[in-house]
Formats: sequence, C-alpha cells, structure tokens
Amino acid sequence: MIRKGTAVVDLSGNSDPSSICTVMRSDGTSLYATRDLAAAIDRMDKYNFDTMIYVTDKGQKRHFQQVFQILQIMGYDWAKRCQHVPFGVVKGMKTRRGDVTFLEDVLNEIRLRMLQNMASIKTTKELENPQETAERVGLAALIIQDFRGLLLSDYQFSWDRVFQSRGDTGVFLQYTHARLHSLETTFGCGYLNDFNTACLQEPQSVSILQHLLRFDEVLYRSSEDIQPRHIVSYLLTLSHLAAVAHRTLPIKESPPEVAGARLHLFRAVRSVLANGMKLLGITPLHLTSRRQLMSQQSLIDTFECFSPKDVSPFYKIVFDEHICWEEQENGNKHNGYSYFHL
Repeated sequence: MIRKGTAVVDLSGNSDPSSICTVMRSDGTSLYATRDLAAAIDRMDKYNFDTMIYVTDKGQKRHFQQVFQILQIMGYDWAKRCQHVPFGVVKGMKTRRGDVTFLEDVLNEIRLRMLQNMASIKTTKELENPQETAERVGLAALIIQDFRGLLLSDYQFSWDRVFQSRGDTGVFLQYTHARLHSLETTFGCGYLNDFNTACLQEPQSVSILQHLLRFDEVLYRSSEDIQPRHIVSYLLTLSHLAAVAHRTLPIKESPPEVAGARLHLFRAVRSVLANGMKLLGITPLHLTSRRQLMSQQSLIDTFECFSPKDVSPFYKIVFDEHICWEEQENGNKHNGYSYFHL
C-alpha cells in the first residue's frame, strides 16, 4: 500500500503500526528491506539454495522476520528456507587506534601481540615464518574465544583472555596440532605402514577412540542449531585427551607394533583436529622442516601450554572411567561478531 507517497507492507493485516514495513521512500529510493528482498530473489535464481542463512547481530532480528514474511506474501515458498542466525555484542573491544574497532585493526593487533610474545623466546628466530605463525596462532585464539559460547550471548572482550596460553584456548589447539604433526614427521617413515589395533588397550587410547567416534554426532548437532560451540568443546576435549596420551603413551623405545598403533592413533587425532579447526575457519599450524622441528621448544615456550597437572577433574573422570564424553555446560558467555559457515 502507499502512504503519503511511501510504499509500505502491512504484515498484520489490521494496520498495526508495529507491523508496518517500509519498502520505498516517498522520493522513490529503496531501503535495507527493499534491497534484501531483491538480493534474496537474485540469490535463489543464481544458486537455487537449499537453505540461506543470514548471520548478523541480534538487533536485526525483527528486520529479517519482516523480510522473510514479505517474501512469503509475494508467493516465494522458498522463503521458509531462509534463516536468521543472530549473534551478540562484543563489549570492550578496542585497539591502539581507539574505541572504534575495525576488522583490520583487530587482525593487525593479533599479529603484533603474538610477535611480541614470540620475540621474547630466543628460539623463535629459528621458525621459518614467524609472521605466519603469529597470525595463525593469533586468529585461532580469537576465533575460539568467540565461538566457545552461545552465538546470541554478549560477552566482554579481553585481549589477555584471547592470548591466555593455558587451558581451553585457540593457542592450545594450535600447539596440540603442531605437536602431533611433529610426531608424524619424526616417526612416520618407520611406523605408518601396518599396525595392530589390538595394541591400543590402555585407558588413554580407549578414551580417545571413544571420543573420535563422536565427531559425526557433534558435526550434526552444530549443523542443526547453527552453533559452533559444540565443535569447539569437542576439539578442546580431544586436545586434552591427546596431551595426556602423548605423555603416557610413548612411541620412542616402544615395541614396533605398539609404536605403530600409537602413532596411528595420534595421526587420527591430528586429522580430526585439523578438520574441526578448518570448519571453524582456523588454519592448522604445521612444522614441516627439520629446522622447524628443532625449534619445537620455541612453540612450547611461547604457548606455555598444557601439562598433565593442568588436567581438570572433569578430564580425569573421562580418563579414569573410560566413559564417553558428554558436553559440559560451563555457563560462559562468549561469542559475538563472528559467523559460522556450514
């Protein structure tokens, strides 16, 4: 309908002012709703999508409800397959340039802070590309903080928490992946042919195998409610289990059959860890050259990462009783501006 030269859509059917959506101004110019309607139709024509997911801040919830409703009124049944995934507000994020924060500022800040941390370690200079390492580790730290909780929840941003190296952080995931990769590089040639799974009888091995079996379930759950936190929790638990196993299940000086089975187990952990990290938008860190392997201590010192004494009682229960892990709701309010690709 036209009101004073303005094109509006009455979504209530009874002229409820709160249900009026303006689609064209009196001067003939368009609005966000107009452009989103046109964009949705164009995307359907181009891609014939099964589902279209809009990931924006929660303040736009009403806007997308109206857009989807108008599409249905226009006769587009596929509008039922459009979905809005809202995320919360990140509070307290600022960089050296001030309170208004742009993505470029955040990425530069991440790289700078990680390089400063690494510069204090004498063996960092032996890394082949410290700039790339700093960026990958820093991005992992930021993404994991952002994805640990419900997307809809607001949270207080903290640079110190982003780069916390002990506990459930992106730094820990990167360290675990690099450490497991170095195992394959060091021992792979001798043990990655035949192996006997019957050698994996230790409680640590059983706990890992049980957890690996849950990966498909976790992916399905994340795809159902569009929440990456399920994958984050899964990967962090897997990394803790791997850290315990790495310390208690040696490859070197073990019988060849046992060493081969353990190496395959660690390889499976690294593969699942890498795939999960990639789903979250994280590029796994590798140590590919001999020189990088020799500078492994640089990463250990830089990350100050996990040691067995840091295993929480929760993880000890998994280890001792060999039970399948079930998600622990920690109540932390995380997640904000990032988005999750299925």
